[in-house]
Amino acid sequence: MAEIRRPPMSTATSLESEKVSSDGPPEPMMVDLNRPRAGSADTQATVLTQATMSTLGKPDEKALLKARADAEAQSEEPVEARMEDIAVKALSTDDDPTLNPWTFRAFFIGILLSGFGAALATIFLFKPQPVGVSVIFLTVISYLMGNAMAMVLPTKGVVGRWLNPFPFNSKEHLAIIVMSSSASGVANATDVLAAQKLYYGIRPHPMISVFLLLSSQLLGYGVAGFLRKSLVYPGKMLWPSVLPLSALVETLHRDRARMAKRWKFFWTVFCVVALYELLPQYIMPILTGISFFCLANQKSLLFTNIFGGAAGNEGLGLLSIGLDWQYIGTGAFFLPLQTILNTFVGYILCIVLFCGLYYGNVWNAKKFPFLSQQLFSSNSTSTHFDIYKQDHILNENFELDESALAAEGLPSFAASHASHLMTNNLSITASIVHVILFNPDVIRHALPGLGKLKQWALNPRSIFRKSERPAVSPAEDESLDPHYKAMLAYSEVPNWWYGVILLFSVVMATICIYVIQSTLPWWGLLLAVVISFMFSLILGAMSGLLGFHAPISTLVQLLGAKALGGKPVANMYFVLFGSSTQGQALYLVSHLKLGQYGKLSPRCTFTFQILGTILGAMINLVVMESITTNQRDILLSIQGTNVFSGQVIQSFNSNAIAFGALADKMFSIGQTYSWVVLALPVGFLVPLPFYAAHRMWPKAGFDYIVTPAVSYFLGYLSSGINSSVLMHFVLALFVQLWVRKRYPKWFLKYNYILAAAISGGTELLVFITTFAVQGASGKAVVFPPYWGNNYQTGNVDFCAKNPALRRHK
Repeated sequence: MAEIRRPPMSTATSLESEKVSSDGPPEPMMVDLNRPRAGSADTQATVLTQATMSTLGKPDEKALLKARADAEAQSEEPVEARMEDIAVKALSTDDDPTLNPWTFRAFFIGILLSGFGAALATIFLFKPQPVGVSVIFLTVISYLMGNAMAMVLPTKGVVGRWLNPFPFNSKEHLAIIVMSSSASGVANATDVLAAQKLYYGIRPHPMISVFLLLSSQLLGYGVAGFLRKSLVYPGKMLWPSVLPLSALVETLHRDRARMAKRWKFFWTVFCVVALYELLPQYIMPILTGISFFCLANQKSLLFTNIFGGAAGNEGLGLLSIGLDWQYIGTGAFFLPLQTILNTFVGYILCIVLFCGLYYGNVWNAKKFPFLSQQLFSSNSTSTHFDIYKQDHILNENFELDESALAAEGLPSFAASHASHLMTNNLSITASIVHVILFNPDVIRHALPGLGKLKQWALNPRSIFRKSERPAVSPAEDESLDPHYKAMLAYSEVPNWWYGVILLFSVVMATICIYVIQSTLPWWGLLLAVVISFMFSLILGAMSGLLGFHAPISTLVQLLGAKALGGKPVANMYFVLFGSSTQGQALYLVSHLKLGQYGKLSPRCTFTFQILGTILGAMINLVVMESITTNQRDILLSIQGTNVFSGQVIQSFNSNAIAFGALADKMFSIGQTYSWVVLALPVGFLVPLPFYAAHRMWPKAGFDYIVTPAVSYFLGYLSSGINSSVLMHFVLALFVQLWVRKRYPKWFLKYNYILAAAISGGTELLVFITTFAVQGASGKAVVFPPYWGNNYQTGNVDFCAKNPALRRHK
């Protein structure tokens, strides 16, 4: 029998007896969608309706004006200081359980957009500033397609009842979003396969490559099921990045008359941004970063390093004016102020740190580029960068050859990249202590799930046993999200579903690593999965609370190097299963939160995400093969162009060589980059002074300091296009300190819709220009050179280009 979940008393205005059958889950209860929420737009609409009708049923203009003024005055109250309150204030907790997401439309549109999103995401992997595919963009397109199908498809007869049974609804829409966005997250195995092709000449059979992609993705889903109680159900787990999407879906599907202004606002901004984005993307790339310092002195490499940033790995972008929404992003509209302020402090300190390292010649920094992810030979000079010949130190089994290493010598990093590795490790261990000290309930909620895993390992038959009922009713638990309480009418995904996914993925991954000859042993795979599971809880808490977490790839590489040693390709696969599992676990968790906000049943969310992942893996492989074949030379160059760059793959491969083959010789105590490892124990200590100060002076605000965020941003500018970072922070501070406090009503109604519109318009133009004129489908069509693009003389922001970048081997 399906697990029975009793809905709380507060989810409906009237209750009926729960109908239970042995054939499936109970029928969800009807909810009165017309019941207004306190302080919401629904309340205002109800007040206006009641006040404008006379006893004869005719509008009373005086009463209408008075009621409207009263409603406006009541609604112009400050936005709650606690971010979790915003989710209840800005999003409806009502549900209509009669809406059906299991339709032909949902599957058809989901499949089409999964292919589209996966292709676009893979393209972005090879961009100078890698960005993800905006879920907002997929939301808009799926909404248009869904309504078009509802208008065009037949509605009568057997065919009509199957193809078009009712108008396109919000739950169909959410199911499509979950499926397409699952496909639009590039599988980390794509990095491994691209690096093998570009640097090692290894090209596994396409079918094995697909299985590798799938196993690395699905492993995370098996982990995610045991984190729901800690990362999805509590109200404090806001998941800020999900708010704009939830607000947009609600706007699109609620009463059109009530949402008319928001609807018009969204499409106006969407179209304006889409048209504008053609300028920085193609016609006038100088808008990516306007540097007045470089315009004043176009021959100074000092100015390039500090004030440049419109091209990949160009400079720090200090005081540059970035006007390209692709790089500014929309996080400024939804990230908590606490996250923004802490990361801004890290950004400022990053500029100081990088300049100090380079111009202080720490780690012989001046012999190598200011920003780069490559490995360099010790023969490099400030005027001649010599790429390290990694193939010279590996034998035919891709393992370290000690005699060849003695002849070639040890490689070196750019100081900025070494610093990035160090601060990333600092942030990881600081995250562990920060969550334990400032949010201990996250760990406490996870203990039952961890205990269940132990029970399953000792007694596999217990996997299929029915779960015990909680001691406290979810309806009475004040820590739970009100949106979650509204979802209690739906059956949850059984724990054994996640267990089967986990087991199946481990078996598939084990087969792949031996068929591909990855040199990773089976026990190395299991160790990687365990490490990833451990960090999924900590980093998931950071994402749910603050919308931020540091990647664990550097730490996993260090642990893999210690466990495996001398095997760079094995280290690649260890990182794949160590960090990818964690990433996919949090991806599913964020989708579960999206479904919770939109009242999409957990089983539907789970099913559509699995389907999207399978489709996305196959598309990832096809597009990666095309780009790495057509753009090979650019992907292997140090700086790349403002259109394509191999920095992600370069960094992945460089770290695999440094950590996988040479970790003891480069990172051990007393070696050149020993502080990369020493940052780990130091990170455990970083939050302690602030926690002690908070306990002594609880009202002083020391709990507002998020040391993991500050630590990670100490190395944030090590790659990519940095000219827009300052603009991101300026915009974020304006939105959170001015708009949110001065115009709270506007903030709640339009802020997340604005973020959605900007993302959607930008993504549309980026996709079109990438394929139409920027060479993703073959030959690029270059816009005629003039002052707005500066293609002929150097960087598009007129900053001097280092001659050594053109002469490197």
